[in-house]
Amino acid sequence: MVVDAGAAADRPRRLYADSGLPDRLFRGVATGGGALVLAVMLLVGGFLTYRGWQALREAGWSFVTTAQWDPDARHFGIAAVITGTVLIAGVAIVFAVPLAIGTALYISEYAPFRLRRTLVSTIDLMAAVPSVVYGLWGLFFLQGKVIGLARWLSTYFGWIPLFKVDGADPNDPLATATVYTASTFVAGMVVAMMVTPIICSVIREVFSQAPIGEREGAYALGATRWGMIRSVVLPFGKGGMIGGTMLGLGRALGETIGVYMIISPVFVVQPHILQAGASSVSSLIALRYGEATPFAMSALMAAGLALFLMTLVVNFAASSIVARSRSGATAE
Repeated sequence: MVVDAGAAADRPRRLYADSGLPDRLFRGVATGGGALVLAVMLLVGGFLTYRGWQALREAGWSFVTTAQWDPDARHFGIAAVITGTVLIAGVAIVFAVPLAIGTALYISEYAPFRLRRTLVSTIDLMAAVPSVVYGLWGLFFLQGKVIGLARWLSTYFGWIPLFKVDGADPNDPLATATVYTASTFVAGMVVAMMVTPIICSVIREVFSQAPIGEREGAYALGATRWGMIRSVVLPFGKGGMIGGTMLGLGRALGETIGVYMIISPVFVVQPHILQAGASSVSSLIALRYGEATPFAMSALMAAGLALFLMTLVVNFAASSIVARSRSGATAE
């Protein structure tokens, strides 16, 4: 009886492949990784709840509705800092998203190959710049340059509560410019520079994966490059644009040092972004952590829990929106 040596050598490999062991190993590793992430999130939430429970029990629902922050006097809440957090993140997203989409489109559709590699490396390097560097840039350079724009906005759009400036006459050229410094507007622009590289990287990757066949089909039907982008690339990248925006929003909500260096916190709920306003939750924690008493520390942990829950809600909403956009694209 003659035995084929090659077939004998391949038999264990076939048995190994047929047994599905690699698939089971991969499934187990992936499941374990997902379970580990969920466990870490639960541990973080449980830790913040445990450390902040004393303050939450003392304040009750007033913790959400009170603007003043004086835990030692038992009168504290996050209404002002939550409002400031949302406004700063909103300003950042308004500036960052158009800039990120435009940059991603240029890199993926217009830039020459050699320049494309340089731009990608530059944007990735911007994402690695420490927050304190952006904060110094915003404090010593951007803040003075933005005063003219802030004055113009308050002059012509001051009838909108968002651009109103209390205690300043925008029509008076001699009016002091200090009312426009340390504002939510400046802090939002600084945060926008931090989140733009993240949003741009996600959107650029999605744009670059637009189907080549659909691109060529659009060109074959006589579409211009912009027509192809509008009919193929942008619809295909809708989910990526939403996901990148929400990812940047999550980073903007939790930004600390850049906001801490720009804004001197005012614990008052006010929607005027062009003047000094409330700081963010993360900046409040960084500002008061070193001098906090045990009860004040519990209040800071409760504020961190509120920020943690708000970030989770944003991310879950983003996942739902991205899933719907993908299912809609598949249905079409």
